[in-house]
Amino acid sequence: MNSLVVTRFSGLAALVAFLTHGVPISADDAKPEVVSVERQTLLRGTLLSPRAFRAAAKKLQPSLVTIEGFGGLAAGSGQTKGIHAPGEGPTTGLIISSDGYIVTSTFNFIRKPPIIAVRLPSGERKIARLLGRDETRRICLLKVDGVSGLTVPEMAPRDGFAVGQWAVALGIGYGDAEPALTAGIISATSRIGTKAVQTDANLSPANYGGPLIDLDGRVIGICVPLSPAGQQEGAGSEWYDSGIGFAVPLAGLDKVIAAMKEGKTLQRAFLGVQSQPTGSPPSGATIVSVVPDSPAAKAGLVKDDKLLAIDGVEIMDVTHLSSLIARYVAGDKVEVTYQRVEEKKTITAELAVAPPPAPPLRPMPMLPKDPEKKPEDKPGEEKPAEKPAEKPANEP
Repeated sequence: MNSLVVTRFSGLAALVAFLTHGVPISADDAKPEVVSVERQTLLRGTLLSPRAFRAAAKKLQPSLVTIEGFGGLAAGSGQTKGIHAPGEGPTTGLIISSDGYIVTSTFNFIRKPPIIAVRLPSGERKIARLLGRDETRRICLLKVDGVSGLTVPEMAPRDGFAVGQWAVALGIGYGDAEPALTAGIISATSRIGTKAVQTDANLSPANYGGPLIDLDGRVIGICVPLSPAGQQEGAGSEWYDSGIGFAVPLAGLDKVIAAMKEGKTLQRAFLGVQSQPTGSPPSGATIVSVVPDSPAAKAGLVKDDKLLAIDGVEIMDVTHLSSLIARYVAGDKVEVTYQRVEEKKTITAELAVAPPPAPPLRPMPMLPKDPEKKPEDKPGEEKPAEKPAEKPANEP
């Protein structure tokens, strides 16, 4: 029995030494040394991940709430379908203030339920009000009145997480009393116009509105469905459990939270130009056309102007221009630097609300290959012989 314990300790000590120093050692050579914080994090993530995941989730759990909507649009009326449709069953929210402000995902309210109930960590159920939304980040703000002393989690700063580090997503769905967790790494820190981080943790609608946390139990962001291509409600939820998930960091969103507290809906921004590349990046973007009465038109931009920078950030190409505009919301004012012939100029444009996305195209009905064959005819089925027409009585 003792030899088994020693053997296990020897293997563990050798692995720790290898990760810490880069060389294997025997149990006899193992000596306690000061390990750097970075190495401690590496060791914890490598050796103790199951325990670390549970500890991080336990630290965050007192700040999780269960959200349930009642009434609203009928089932199937949303634009997403799947195992867990929008607004079906309990979902997750995160307490961000001791007096009852809660952040969650707009995905949970696609059906626009008139009644929203929240179950607090204490088990008490309260009615909540939906105050405001940020449609660009797919988050919204709820308020539960008459409460105090709620537990507020620690937020990880934007520079406090990096690509490759562990991340844990929590969610209360399908009527579970305890939050479910799924783990992965941070795949990218700047997605969807720098508004989201990407994770390979398997996210599902049960996670939407719940937090993505680090191993210290700090909130990295709120899990939401996002898509770089689609702007419809629920776009991105089709990547259910695919290893492509997004979370919106809350650190630095004070202005956004304040706007939602005032009942505002923050919408996608629109400059109003069509552009084409002008060479190898960084090349800017040359305007092909300007939408009439758009922010670009009102600011004086015209065809053939070459856009160089937005708020001092150099435009690399046409795609980069779109991602720069995606960082803002409608109503924001931006400084646009452009070149007209040989002269560089800077103007201010107030971004407008982006037009709604075009509805999806419906497939054309299939026509029969044989023009003589009716659509309702079944293949291989013989038609009964037609009776000859009777001759009129006066026909010879």
